[in-house]
Amino acid sequence: MADTHDLGERSTQTLDAALGFEITEMGEELARGRFEVTDVVRQPFGPVHGGAYAAMAEALASATTTRAVEPEGNIAFGQSNHTSFLRPVTRGTVHAEARCRHRGRTSSVWEVEFTDDEGRLCALSRVTLAVRPRPR
Repeated sequence: MADTHDLGERSTQTLDAALGFEITEMGEELARGRFEVTDVVRQPFGPVHGGAYAAMAEALASATTTRAVEPEGNIAFGQSNHTSFLRPVTRGTVHAEARCRHRGRTSSVWEVEFTDDEGRLCALSRVTLAVRPRPR
């Protein structure tokens, strides 16, 4: 079931909101999102900045993991983020599909594939999250 919402929904002053990230689907094991290629996410020479991919990967993984662990009073924090860039994207939309590869009591590991509008693989990320009690 699609759960479309703006990642900046809790605050419009977040990095996710500033970069225009959108989650289009959030499930226990799968999440999807996207962002438009605008000057805000580009390098000076035109392609999408690597930091935008890394930030989107962590945003998807963190949002879905936090949603899963919130009932126990926990949240998820990025612990490690490794992103490899395979093909530059200069226009259109970047699409992200994240799959949970491990969900443990204190950590979660996600792999994220990024594609362009033509479905070509552009980047890959592996994000490890720490699951910790929500600060009071």
